[in-house]
Amino acid sequence: MRAAVVTSFDSPPRYGEYPDPVAHGKDEVVVEVLAAGLHPRVRSQADGSHYTSTDELPLVPGVDAVVRDPEGRIRYTVMDDTTLGTMAERTVIDLNRSVVLPHGIDPALLAAAMNPVMSSWVALRRRVDPPRKQRVLVLGATGNAGRMAIQVAKRFGAAHVIAAGRDEVLLAELPALGADRTCRFDQLAGACDVDVVIDYVWGEPSARAMVDMLTARRDRGAPITWIQIGSVAGPTAPIPSAALRSARLNIVGSGIGSVPGRDFIKELPKLASAIAGGAFDVRVRTLPLADVEQAWTDAATTRDRIVLVP
Repeated sequence: MRAAVVTSFDSPPRYGEYPDPVAHGKDEVVVEVLAAGLHPRVRSQADGSHYTSTDELPLVPGVDAVVRDPEGRIRYTVMDDTTLGTMAERTVIDLNRSVVLPHGIDPALLAAAMNPVMSSWVALRRRVDPPRKQRVLVLGATGNAGRMAIQVAKRFGAAHVIAAGRDEVLLAELPALGADRTCRFDQLAGACDVDVVIDYVWGEPSARAMVDMLTARRDRGAPITWIQIGSVAGPTAPIPSAALRSARLNIVGSGIGSVPGRDFIKELPKLASAIAGGAFDVRVRTLPLADVEQAWTDAATTRDRIVLVP
């Protein structure tokens, strides 16, 4: 079969031949891939930088997809750690890690939205109590996942959502998605009195923001939960010890491992239903799987979520 194949962590995948998939386990089936999203998580899988990487090559990237099973049902699936991902004509899925989708759903729409929406949806459902009547700050709000996090927080009852980012042009678009206020990173001291922070940035910018915000809080004894999800600014953050001692700060992560796989799967039906029902503003651009090298280049600059279609 044809697939996107990674043979070196130093170069993008290339379109080529790959052995046909074979199902082995009792709940495994070979499926036809209809659409697979090119998410930041996929890029880190393909360059070997993700914390789940085993350094095994060659591999087919792709951590989720919309697929057609042998009975003709359309499913959304998330993959276990494997060298056979979803950016191929066919792949092997575990039926227990998939959900049947509503009839008539647009595969590209689901493939574009499920991963970025899932990041904040699962965080606010499984790592903290849903933010009903709370104030939420989204760091990195101009990216795909950040834009979705604004909408997810509002859907879960947040009273006030602040969207923080660097690009003022993109920030100006966010009130239409539900942001009650926007700010740059150098203005975060004025956004200090929040209850929950959804952080897609990490690194030095998040460390500075954390210190500025905690210092400026009117009541340092009021709890604030910082949910670390993404790390576009760096994998480590130099957080001073005083930040942890001087305020009632709780730092948690949300991702594979900190959230059990079964909990991710339990959220899929409601999440898919919400996306299919038009609950989220989704920007999607489809490209043929054969153009995977071009897609890899475009993904670094486009504001759309690229979806590859075999």
